Amino acid sequence: MITDVHEISQVGPASEVADILQLPAFLSRQTDLVVAMAESGAIINIKKAQFLAPQEMGHILKKFESAGNERLILCERGSSFGYNNLVVDMLGFAVMKQFGSPLMFDATHALQKPGGLANAAGGRRGDVTALSRAGLSQGIAGLFIEAHPDPDKALCDGPCALRLEAVRPFLQQMRDFDVLIKSLPALDTA
Repeated sequence: MITDVHEISQVGPASEVADILQLPAFLSRQTDLVVAMAESGAIINIKKAQFLAPQEMGHILKKFESAGNERLILCERGSSFGYNNLVVDMLGFAVMKQFGSPLMFDATHALQKPGGLANAAGGRRGDVTALSRAGLSQGIAGLFIEAHPDPDKALCDGPCALRLEAVRPFLQQMRDFDVLIKSLPALDTA
């Protein structure tokens, strides 16, 4: 089980029941929260904020490591690009992989269109397969995907979430694609 932690007071109770604590993207530069999460000893999933460049994740990793926690996962989830749009810079995956922590890709959040609807975030659920394949083509550790029985009625992130009945075939195809990508030899193109 993975759960967000938004305040220092939530770290202790959450770390007692969750397998992984998640540092939300918008809070990823909050030093006091980072230190409290690090000191919990829990595995931490660090969501890259939409306003950070991939290389800036190194600063956050150093904060965790200096507080005694190296059980870290990085998670790309897109960057702000103009109004109501997130984009994913595939070149940023190589930058973040150099830090040595497993790199995940939140392909569903990367499809979000912040403020894209009149009263909520919109999304591009139909593009999840293409974007997931693109992320996996970079040899990452895995995908982070949101799913819901009826995404159109979800309270949050519905326009980006996979329909629950689509999860199994989606994951089977992504697994096959991941195996193929990781079986190919690296090419020296420099």
